Amino acid sequence: MKNIIEIDGYKAAVSYDPEIEMFRGEFIGVNGGADFYAKDAEGLKKEGAVSLKVFLEMCAEDGVSPRKEYSGKFNVRIDPSLHEEVSAAAASTGKSLNQWIADTLKQAAHA
Repeated sequence: MKNIIEIDGYKAAVSYDPEIEMFRGEFIGVNGGADFYAKDAEGLKKEGAVSLKVFLEMCAEDGVSPRKEYSGKFNVRIDPSLHEEVSAAAASTGKSLNQWIADTLKQAAHA
């Protein structure tokens, strides 16, 4: 995945902030905010590890699970014509709409 790094099993989205000329990492899929900054990839990994350690310690102190839990269900609102198109695409492959969308999302997430 582009702009995603993994530190100790936790994923973080990375972006560049031109105003401060630094990279910013923010852990995703966690119960709370945990971000970090650095000038380069090496520093980002180092600062990310420190930020994660502090975040995990705070979760332990508060008795909070650090990772968000996902149900596997979410609603998506799309244009009716797109709904028709994806339904046809799913049918043409012999898959249910749900399976076709799950497969498509998995492929896109791993691109």
